[in-house]
Order: sequence, then C-alpha cells, then structure tokens
Amino acid sequence: MLMDHTICMPCQGGKEESAEFRGLAAAVARAAMDDRTVIITCVNQAWAAPGSLLDLFLESFRIGDGTARLLPHVLVVAMDPGAHARCLAVHRHCYHYIIPGLNIDFAAHKYFLSKDYLELVWSKLKLQRRILELGYGFLFTDVDIVWLRDPFKHVTAYADMTVSSDVYFGDPDNLGNFPNTGFFHVKPNARTIAMTKLWHGGRGKYPGANEQPVFNMMKKQMVAELGLRVQYLNPAYVGGFCSYGKDLGKIVTMHANCCVGIGNKIRDLKGVLGDWRNYTRMPPWERHRAKWTVPGACIRAEKQV
Repeated sequence: MLMDHTICMPCQGGKEESAEFRGLAAAVARAAMDDRTVIITCVNQAWAAPGSLLDLFLESFRIGDGTARLLPHVLVVAMDPGAHARCLAVHRHCYHYIIPGLNIDFAAHKYFLSKDYLELVWSKLKLQRRILELGYGFLFTDVDIVWLRDPFKHVTAYADMTVSSDVYFGDPDNLGNFPNTGFFHVKPNARTIAMTKLWHGGRGKYPGANEQPVFNMMKKQMVAELGLRVQYLNPAYVGGFCSYGKDLGKIVTMHANCCVGIGNKIRDLKGVLGDWRNYTRMPPWERHRAKWTVPGACIRAEKQV
C-alpha cells in the first residue's frame, strides 16, 4: 500500500514531457484555489463554438447558486487552435494542449468510440496525471455538464477520488456502483498518481474501450493494490440524463450523458437551464412544485440508436 503524501511542487519531467505540457504549470497555478485545487474541462472547436456546449457550461456558473465564485478557478483545456481562440474570447483561464507527434484533427466533432475520440479521451487522462504530479488536486468536469450548485460540498476529506455515478445503489462506498468519469474529484498524492498510471496502462489491456469502462473494470484492482479510497456521488445531487433526482432543491450538477449528438445535448441542456431559471424565480414556498422538463431530444436520439 502506498504512503499518503502530497507531491511537492513542481515535479519537472524529461524533455519530451516538458514539450507536451509546456505552460501547464503556470496555467494551473493561475486558476487554482487557495487549497491548490483546480476545476478542469476539455473542449475542441465543435464544443467551444458560439452557442455550443462551452457557452452553456459557463452560463450555468453565472446563474447557479454559489457557483459564480468558482468560475475563476475553471481551467478550460483546448485541444486545437480554434477551441483555444474561442476560449480566450469568453473565459479567463485557457490552456492549449498540444500533443507532440500526434497528427489528429481534434477540432471536428468526434463520434463516440471512434479512433480520434479514443485518442482525445485518453489524452485527457495524461494531462490529469500531470496536474497531480505538479501537486494540484482537480475536479474534472465534462463540458456537457451544467453547474447549478457547489459540488465541493459533496466531496469528502476521506476519499482520494470522488466520482459521479450512472448506476448508484445507495451507498457511496459501494464499489459496485457504476462510475461516470465525466465528473470526478481527485486529491494529489502517491496513490492517485499511481492510479492514473495504472488506469492509462489499461488502455492496451482493453483495446477499443474509452477510459470510463476501463476504470470500472480496474477499480477493485486499484483499491486492492494501491489502497485507493473511492467514493461515489449520489445522482440525486450530481445527476445526469442517465439517472437523476427529481428534486430541484437538491440538484448540484446535471450531465447530458446517455445522449447522442451535440445538437441534442445543447437543446436539452438549454431546457435544464430554463427549468433552473424558473425554479429560482419561484417564491421559496412554491419551489417544491418545480419539475424537470423531460430531455426529449436526447431520449428520441437514444431510441433511434
């Protein structure tokens, strides 16, 4: 079992790693909170375009309850020059992640489990590990998630990794819960760095899979071998279209998962923000009557797949 200690700042790698992550340490330092935690999301040009997912993501912070103060601590990682330019136009902290030697156009929309899609999601894991090596914790959030309340209130001091869940059996410590790695918090220590290395190494063991099912298949090994402390977030608070609580008085974030297509995600996330605005306009004694609009575009898309 690995010792629990925070990694010292800054850990500089070799020449190749320095080229891949040039400027990352400075970008993270500018965005980090006082406790050395940063919120990170990744976008390509399709997701960052005007009216696309990045705009909805940032808007949610502005209209959420207690979330505007978190916006200065969001680092948007752009995977291509177009996404980076768009980020600089709308947000304070942007980082262009250039992967040396990888000749892939990250700008276009990536179809789920396509070769380019897999390169994108596995590249995110490498960047997350580097942030941990620099001595920072992070809360990673997919950009198709809207933030309505502060999720840090649901992250326990005990856990090395706190992760959202698509299938939740009522116990945050139950390893049988199904993780959704589109939203997870990680503390920087030797266990979590070892976890990201083991996790990334699983790509070769499970070819053709993205990072989420690989984590699910390896989580028990990580707990047993590394002593990793994992807890799951209740979907009643950290929800998504796969499984979410009906109570707008509890909801913290909403993820457009179980949904195919950017257009469908955008339409239904706009509906979520509309529901939230209606809820916040209600007198407090009427809010218990508020209900979610059914994510119809995503449901229709799922039925057609």
